[in-house]
Amino acid sequence: MVWSHFDVAWEEGLAAARGWAEVNGHLLAPLDATFQGYRVGTWLKNARAAARKAAEFEQRQAEGLPVESWAGALSPERREQLEDIDPSWCPAWPVEWQRAFHLVRLHLEEAGGTLPTEPGEVMHQGEDLGRWVRAQRLGWDRLTTVQQWMCEQVLGIEPATEEEKPQPRRTQADKWAMNYEAARQFFERERHLRVPRKHVETVLSEDGREDQYRLGAWVNNQRSRAAALSPERMEQLSKVGMRWA
Repeated sequence: MVWSHFDVAWEEGLAAARGWAEVNGHLLAPLDATFQGYRVGTWLKNARAAARKAAEFEQRQAEGLPVESWAGALSPERREQLEDIDPSWCPAWPVEWQRAFHLVRLHLEEAGGTLPTEPGEVMHQGEDLGRWVRAQRLGWDRLTTVQQWMCEQVLGIEPATEEEKPQPRRTQADKWAMNYEAARQFFERERHLRVPRKHVETVLSEDGREDQYRLGAWVNNQRSRAAALSPERMEQLSKVGMRWA
């Protein structure tokens, strides 16, 4: 006798989830994961959505707000069944993050490995662990306080230093402004802007770094495309000795 097709469907999915977890060591399956033909990744995605809906309804009740219907919410009993398999099966952040965290921890604890820090250094279950670790270090400020604690205290990951962080990409406006600064420097020194085409101007940046600009080519380019320049930029260049003809 089949009393509830919904209950049967749940038990089928739960059995597949247990089987997948036994093979992989966790219940953080990617969306396309299958177990013996069963689409366990999709099933888990739907279960997480139902669990989050239940948590939302419980929060509303705690705040004294009405809950019209519990339809679509995962029952406490079913949440407990999944938590018995893997307590971290439904994290507050993306499952992909939790899966990579778990695999790095396994690499450190079970394989006795060192913390991978470079892309391609360690691959496990299709995850590039070094790439993930590097992303956490560089994106430290975007992590939640709990994620930062997990990375630091459990995995030994530290935020990237300022020297390690890549320089922000310069916009076209930034590049124009920096070349203009080089032109202004040349003008103040030479009192004209008749720059030899192959001339390279060295400018000392605020942090003491020497930046080089192909000023001769840039000035010639500005002159040749004068019709496309804004009046403001033409005025700026004229002030530092640009001759347009």
